[in-house]
Amino acid sequence: MRLSAPLRWLTAPAVEPVPRLQAGAAAALRILVGLLWLYNVAWKRAPDFGQEAENGLFKFTSYAVSHPVFPPYSWVVENIVLKAFTPFGWMVLLAETTLAVLLLTGSWVRLAAVLGLAQSVAIGLSVAFAPEEWPWSYWLMIGAHGLLLFSSAGRVLAVDGVRAGVTSARRLGQVWGWAAVVVAAYSVVASLDDPLAPGGPGLASSDWSLSLGRYNLVGGVVLALVGALLVAAAHTRTTQLARAAAVVAALAGLSLHAQLGFSDPILGGNATSAAVYFSVALVGLAVSWRPTPDHGPTDSADDGTGVGAARNPS
Repeated sequence: MRLSAPLRWLTAPAVEPVPRLQAGAAAALRILVGLLWLYNVAWKRAPDFGQEAENGLFKFTSYAVSHPVFPPYSWVVENIVLKAFTPFGWMVLLAETTLAVLLLTGSWVRLAAVLGLAQSVAIGLSVAFAPEEWPWSYWLMIGAHGLLLFSSAGRVLAVDGVRAGVTSARRLGQVWGWAAVVVAAYSVVASLDDPLAPGGPGLASSDWSLSLGRYNLVGGVVLALVGALLVAAAHTRTTQLARAAAVVAALAGLSLHAQLGFSDPILGGNATSAAVYFSVALVGLAVSWRPTPDHGPTDSADDGTGVGAARNPS
């Protein structure tokens, strides 16, 4: 089945040739917005997402009714969303996890931007008029995703660049692999006092609203393993190691989602931790695809940063 032109554009890599600084700035914005969603998923807590205690996601969604922004939307929330809130909560968790993973890894950036636009509008319609909220927060979120939609945010450190053949999969794997190892090393050391804590320590700050997930000793060891596999795969150009990293990371993320709200996670952590595992898994798959030569892009206009002229990925 042939895709329509708009859908082909949405699913194509966001790698149009632009000046180096412009591509780098677009990638920085993409990663910044990805970190926003990565932190946001931490408080989407299964299984009831705050419905019983009337806090968390349930509380903020209810603001659409108690502090309406757009009455028709308030009617939908009151008569449909709040009456089937658990499925809605899982849908939000899935959507925001997907946004964090796709934007941080630079995968299908335009589709992620459209999803982020929709999610930002929905959040704004729920809470923009709530107490202690600043409506411009949501205008800025909408604007940031709009910029990403029409940018070349997939050229630098991005799976989109690997898909298009303008970015080195090896470099992407090394960056993500070492990042995973560093986060894991911190978590392992910080968890020694309580190795099996269900919500382990991690690189997180509520003051800054930033988090790279929480991991107990087991979770830290697993993250270190997938990071080391990814670094080794990128260094040795071994497809099997990249696939092993992807499989282990995906299983770790799925195990967290299967346990969140139902039992103490074996790996410690939260939905943010799961999103980090899924991100590493996606990068592992990208490294295993290796659509570019082993030494990276060969286009003479590319200096290794993934900012050269786009090539035909076929």
